[in-house]
Amino acid sequence: MAGIRRLAALLALSLTALTAAAQYPSRPIRLLVPNPPGGATDTLARLVAPKLGEALGQPLVVDNRPGSNGNLASELAAKAAPDGHTLLLCADAQIVIGPHLYAKMPLDTLKDLAPVATLVNTQMLLVVSPALPVTTFREFVEYARKANPPLPYASIGNGSQHHLVMEMLKARAGIDLLHVPFKGGGPATTALLGGEIVAMFGGNSVAGHVRAGRLRALAVAGKQRSPVFPGLPRLTDVYPGLEVTPWLALFAPAGVPEPVLARLRAEVNRLLQDPEQIRRLGGLEPYITTPQEFDALLRSEYRKYGEIVKAVGVRID
Repeated sequence: MAGIRRLAALLALSLTALTAAAQYPSRPIRLLVPNPPGGATDTLARLVAPKLGEALGQPLVVDNRPGSNGNLASELAAKAAPDGHTLLLCADAQIVIGPHLYAKMPLDTLKDLAPVATLVNTQMLLVVSPALPVTTFREFVEYARKANPPLPYASIGNGSQHHLVMEMLKARAGIDLLHVPFKGGGPATTALLGGEIVAMFGGNSVAGHVRAGRLRALAVAGKQRSPVFPGLPRLTDVYPGLEVTPWLALFAPAGVPEPVLARLRAEVNRLLQDPEQIRRLGGLEPYITTPQEFDALLRSEYRKYGEIVKAVGVRID
């Protein structure tokens, strides 16, 4: 008898989920963005929102909620009703790095948020001032090894991927560099152009300066070569396994019915295969994964960055 009751309960839950999916979305969808207007994450959100809203039959309203290094937007998403009408578009660092930096977190990013779909990959370039007497990555490593005092490098902040990948390089190459954190890619790039520091890892904030000859690119940090700078070597070509490929993705509150997640995922993936949409992404690369691949990526990178943060010893109070 108890078994029949459990089966009936499961059937009722399944019917409820299917009904919710059939009616979804029933109103505009709130798309939380953890950054102020104008940054890469906000730009992607405003690029994706109109087309995704058109496909779903309801508008996606971009809601910028900067604060606490993204934790504010994550907490709002995690506490929203699990019906698919609140989504979060954020960078990987917010999910897999942030939890290791803070003594107290307002949420468990792996448990309180449901992964919907990966969106794009980005590339980080190792760039140096043209005044530095090096033209290749290997020359930079040798020059840094002999430098006394250590060469100063910039990051966009303590615990950022830009910081951690340089610390990973320091450990693998056996070199010493002086970390100088800045509040964002713009100020860090300005400091590099002004000669305050001599090297940094950067993304869109440095690419234009490389093309204009104001900065010199030596390598890419990603698993793949850069489509924009195909001649640059990868860090992993010299130090196997040393790679950092930032990505942006869509999340929902935990507990959203799987049929709703499946519909969102299907529409996002369809959007990422649209040639016109790909063209509008500029230097960003569409990144499509299966639910199993996305889950494995989250857990693998969560462990990886946890080990790196512990080794570097960086904390944010």
